[in-house]
Amino acid sequence: MLFNSYTFIAFFIVILILHNLPFPWKVKKINLLIASYIFYAAWNPPFILLLWLSTVVDYFVGKALYTQNNPHKKKLLLVISLIGNLGMLCFFKYGGFLLENFVALTHMVGINFHPAKPNIILPAGISFYTFTTLCYTIDMYKKKSEPVKSFLNFALFVTFFPHLVAGPIVRPPQLVPQFETARKANKRQLMEGLFLLSIGLFMKVVLADSMLSSSADAVFGARSALGALDAWMGVLAFSGQIFFDFAGYSTCAIGAALCLGFVLPQNFLYPYAAIGFTDFWRRWHITLSSWLRDYLYIPLGGNRKGRFRTYVNLMITMLLGGLWHGANWTFVVWGGLHGFYLWVEKFFRDRTARASGEIAIGQPVPLVVKASIVPAIAENRRFQGFLYAMFTFLLVNVTWVFFRSNSFGRAGQMLVSMFGGVGKADPLLSTLAMIKIAVIITGMLIVHWLMRDRRITDLIYRFPWWLTGLVWSAIVILLILSQETSNSFIYFQF
Repeated sequence: MLFNSYTFIAFFIVILILHNLPFPWKVKKINLLIASYIFYAAWNPPFILLLWLSTVVDYFVGKALYTQNNPHKKKLLLVISLIGNLGMLCFFKYGGFLLENFVALTHMVGINFHPAKPNIILPAGISFYTFTTLCYTIDMYKKKSEPVKSFLNFALFVTFFPHLVAGPIVRPPQLVPQFETARKANKRQLMEGLFLLSIGLFMKVVLADSMLSSSADAVFGARSALGALDAWMGVLAFSGQIFFDFAGYSTCAIGAALCLGFVLPQNFLYPYAAIGFTDFWRRWHITLSSWLRDYLYIPLGGNRKGRFRTYVNLMITMLLGGLWHGANWTFVVWGGLHGFYLWVEKFFRDRTARASGEIAIGQPVPLVVKASIVPAIAENRRFQGFLYAMFTFLLVNVTWVFFRSNSFGRAGQMLVSMFGGVGKADPLLSTLAMIKIAVIITGMLIVHWLMRDRRITDLIYRFPWWLTGLVWSAIVILLILSQETSNSFIYFQF
């Protein structure tokens, strides 16, 4: 079931009514659990079995891990959980990819191997709920938190429909305690939730689908050589599309949960205003980057085992983060590019810190200081920060070429076109399409920079009620007019 569908609107109205009726809290949780299974079954009902399997195994394995004192048995239990979760993920998401690369390898050594193509359907959201349950069993192994006492609470934590298919990736301490006591949205939460739901749908339906997707598809699907202007406009269109699509989904998820009285973690914080790539990954897909940091980068050793190991751990984390996004080597290169950018950034920051003697190695160099202290320097630093943010955005666009292209050949052609390696080529995008892209991307960058340290829900109370109502009404009207052009969310394929 898609957030951007009339089916979901009807579904959500029913859920809101049931959740606000005077039922016992346990009944309301059962209603939410059943609703979550219905929400997921709308794609492919048999895949609910995978959700059940993951839920049951990790609930009981997690309890056993927490109470088990024998280190060998603890490791065995953790291995069972890892095999169950990662094995399921590898089969459904990477089975075809692994077979394809194995066949290519056999051909390289002269073996003529032609297996039947596997007919594997990728379950929606498997990467997200696998990471959700994995963090629970790992935390139980390390005894970072206590096990969930109620199976109903754990099952609802795993399957809660707002975050189930495309995040945010939620950890047990962030959501399970909210299921322990009765709750429903107050008036303020309901209004904020509905507003966030409207904003998220506007980002997805109007901006991503209606305004940008056709231009991005045309450029990345072009078979002939492209001019530099067409290539850059197509990449910028995709840069905006993927942000509005994915951040739109996360905003919808947070808004839908808030309407029911639950708080989900922030997943995006105006990432295109990031000052450098460390800052970018604090703002883009926040719950994934923090998961990779806590459950991959730090266990690998983080920055505790010397400078060389720090760089190796950083690159491994980004490469695997790229592979998490999709079963294609282009995603690995996308992650590798981000890893390389982080390498370069860390190298210069460490060198600056050592030269100044003011900041420890690995600490970010502050680019903004309080204007009340040194006004002239503060203004200069702000301008430097803005220039660095635009340079970061430029380099991010280069990485999106590999993320969006389905082959290295196509990615190479796009990069050659972007940087003027193609001679005169026939125009592909219309003038109107280019104007739309230019206006939307410019507006997006301005909003990101102005809002980089703020939240939209804080702003709505600063404006007169009639102005907020007018903007909200315009958003709803545009949603209704654009609904026919809406597509599935991009991150559903991951």
